Amino acid sequence: MKASIGDKPNIATTTFYYIILTIGALISIFPFYWMFVIGSNERGAASHIPPIITIGDQFIANFNRALSKTEFWTAFTNSLVVSSTVTFSVVLFCSLAGYAFAKYNFKYKNFLFFFVLGTLFVPSQLSVLPTYVIMAKLQWIDTYKALIVPAMVNAFGIFWMRQYISSSVHSELLEAGKIDGAGHFRIFGMIVLPVITPAIATLGIFTFLNTWNDFFWPLVVLKDRSHYTIQIALQQLFTTRDGLDYGMIMSATFMATLPLLIVFLLFSRWFIAGLTSGAVKS
Repeated sequence: MKASIGDKPNIATTTFYYIILTIGALISIFPFYWMFVIGSNERGAASHIPPIITIGDQFIANFNRALSKTEFWTAFTNSLVVSSTVTFSVVLFCSLAGYAFAKYNFKYKNFLFFFVLGTLFVPSQLSVLPTYVIMAKLQWIDTYKALIVPAMVNAFGIFWMRQYISSSVHSELLEAGKIDGAGHFRIFGMIVLPVITPAIATLGIFTFLNTWNDFFWPLVVLKDRSHYTIQIALQQLFTTRDGLDYGMIMSATFMATLPLLIVFLLFSRWFIAGLTSGAVKS
């Protein structure tokens, strides 16, 4: 006999699913736990046999050594400023562009949208040289503007917001706003924005993670150590004549990872809602 949609799930099946999910969660969390274990033990803990799996008491000492090797907090602040600014600008401009492509008719609309999509097929490495030349012409090398301005909008964000708005924002609501005398930006702020909060959270998390973890472009355009982002600062810990101190490296890496975990935990509810929207249809 086939189970109907309204039937309650079998207890054994539910238990099996929870076990699988728990195992998956533990596997996902283990790298962070291992990072903290190595960061809290002596420098040789990473090569210890059998492996050390218990938390030690050397985390503060290891992290203090990292602080003495590099300007960690300066780089941390730089990354926080750059990542927050880029995330805000991407969410703002991509939401507006996605709204325009989804709900407005204008000349060359389809051509422009497919042109934006076409840029997704261009490897990012190909744009490094021309972007660097532009930054040099503008005299923005070794400034935050070289990190922020080229990343203020991206094709994926426009595509993501356009698709979400097309399926979630009903045109009748926009027409009602127009009848009430609301302008374009008021309609966007009062009607569209509350509906697309999950999509904004999803795009914001992806953008913040990608910008925070970016290594190559900051390495190319930044020269002054006081302008380094956190990823460049962490790379300096690998340049030592005394061998790699994994306790020091992992303690600093763990501290650099905390903002990513905090951002995800704060916005995880909207992030999951954004990813699962449209998965269940009434």
